[in-house]
Amino acid sequence: MTISASSTEQLLVEQKDRVVVITLNRPERLNAISGEMLSELSAKIVEANKDPDVRCIVLTGAGRGFCSGLDLVEVGRGGIGSRSSEEGSNRPPRQLFNLRDAPINVMWNVDTPIVCALNGAAAGYGMDLALLCDMRIAGESAKMAAVTAKRNVVPESGGTWLLPRLVGWAKAAELYYRGRTLDAKESLEIGLVNTVVPDDQVMDTAMQWAQEIADNAPMAVQTTKRMMRMGLEESYDTAVDHLMVHLGSMFASEDFQEGVNAFLEKRKPNFTGR
Repeated sequence: MTISASSTEQLLVEQKDRVVVITLNRPERLNAISGEMLSELSAKIVEANKDPDVRCIVLTGAGRGFCSGLDLVEVGRGGIGSRSSEEGSNRPPRQLFNLRDAPINVMWNVDTPIVCALNGAAAGYGMDLALLCDMRIAGESAKMAAVTAKRNVVPESGGTWLLPRLVGWAKAAELYYRGRTLDAKESLEIGLVNTVVPDDQVMDTAMQWAQEIADNAPMAVQTTKRMMRMGLEESYDTAVDHLMVHLGSMFASEDFQEGVNAFLEKRKPNFTGR
């Protein structure tokens, strides 16, 4: 299968072998998220997750920034679900905050790994998008801006749940309450990004990591991600029990036999996902 082209120029989608690259494409606005981008981003992540030929997603931004957050200009004009919009004000209240198909929920629930190629500043919604990725490759000029308190808003896109789990309560509190912006070096020191590379090597490094992921058994990678996600809400005993259930079907798979044969024959395995 092949991922279909994006319906908007504000989001670029390219499939490279078993890796899909999704690029936020509003460089003149530092890739501020528009309503048009929101729905398309969700759709393309879901499409990639359903495609058995896709084993990893890389998310990045065009130009010198990753994502500056929601487009506040559009919000001010009544866009992106604002209460001031004609459409939003006519909706029943129960529909105003239906986030089921929003990128923040879609990214959390898909089993396909997502690598963030953090090519510049990530602020607000953009920082939350970066945190929702499984790993982050940061360029030397990348920044994480936890500045919501400076705008009288909150990290509405999962940040208050994600950040304390990534860096601990005290550090998350420091970043949010003080409205701090971290450079790439400090982000690495506190474990907010996986590695820092020169700016011109961000995509190459992200693609290398994505290809390494894609070379592994997709069933094992995706099940591991799902079990890690579910394990955040499970007891240890429940998590181990769930793992054993999955393991039984894996032992019966063609990919398990391929992994054993490749090990015995001292060669690289060729996993098919079956």
